[in-house]
Amino acid sequence: MNNCVYILECSDKTLYTGTTNNIEKRIQEHNNTKAGAKYTQGRRPVKLVYVEICSTSSIALKREAEIKKLSKAQKLLLIRNSTG
Repeated sequence: MNNCVYILECSDKTLYTGTTNNIEKRIQEHNNTKAGAKYTQGRRPVKLVYVEICSTSSIALKREAEIKKLSKAQKLLLIRNSTG
């Protein structure tokens, strides 16, 4: 499994950033179970809009912290630039 940092777009258009080593399972958890983040539970459905693969979980956590410090506009630019 790959370690990655991801950004979700919630139904209220807010953005949620997290890390995982199984992106498919984590998106399913966010949308369907209490194992998803409390933040996303009231904002379902969520949609995956950005994924960045990292070589280790430590690097993924550091990158998550960097992304969380960005403004919403900066995050949207990151998303836009990743999708071409």
